[in-house]
Amino acid sequence: MNFRYQTYILLAAITLFASSCYKKFDADSYKPALSIGGYTAASEIAPGNLVAYWGFNGDLTDSVSNTSCDNHGTSFTTGIKGSALKGADKAYALFTPGTSITGLKAFTISLWVNNPQNTNGIVELLSLSNTKSFWGNIDIFFENGSTDTKAVLKMHVASSHGEAWLGNYDVQNVWGRWTSFALSYNGVDSFKVYVNGLRIATQVVTGGGPLQFVSPGKMVFGTSQFQTVPSLTSEATAQDWASYLTGGLDEVRIYNKALEEADVSALVKLEGRGK
Repeated sequence: MNFRYQTYILLAAITLFASSCYKKFDADSYKPALSIGGYTAASEIAPGNLVAYWGFNGDLTDSVSNTSCDNHGTSFTTGIKGSALKGADKAYALFTPGTSITGLKAFTISLWVNNPQNTNGIVELLSLSNTKSFWGNIDIFFENGSTDTKAVLKMHVASSHGEAWLGNYDVQNVWGRWTSFALSYNGVDSFKVYVNGLRIATQVVTGGGPLQFVSPGKMVFGTSQFQTVPSLTSEATAQDWASYLTGGLDEVRIYNKALEEADVSALVKLEGRGK
């Protein structure tokens, strides 16, 4: 073996050894971290004001209070992030709220839903019950009158000061796909309604002031307070014009303040990206 050939072999060995000491170049590692509205994850948005959060990732636990819902026939399905609560006919979940919810003076509620068209009556997504009234203290539901391309969104909030009805809002192309809804109240006089992070309505009420819920009871996911067995209110039992969520419900968050519009938008965008 001549000297030149030995030199080539030695240089090749040195090159192989040196290259084995370095990690393979990864272009993704040089990408800047995702930032939407100054946040990289939904959990960074107003964490000190988050009073309840259900991710429904295989369980029905509120991760803030570490308290679980009572399950009445629900299961789980693929969600917008991880898994989601899966409803069914006559199925729902009940949660016993603490004072961080029953004592809310202002709020933002956000959630995602993926449901087929409601053809058998209204479908309530979430309710904070009122044990002595037909309607709850908070109601978010799909009203009757939908079409195969349109949902009719309606919301209701009651307080010792009076009631606010919000809607009917025609929301296009939501059946069978994940859609985000949010409702906020600023504790003074203003409600805002959002669809997929965009404000679709503002409603100012007179004589509003801080909320004071009347006879608050359990929270319901997947139907109305009068559709449970037994009914959660002494004022009504099951109605033939009301039905049940048969699709998915995910990422339910409750804050004790009205989030800024930019934060609602950022929250939806981050959740939609699995963050």
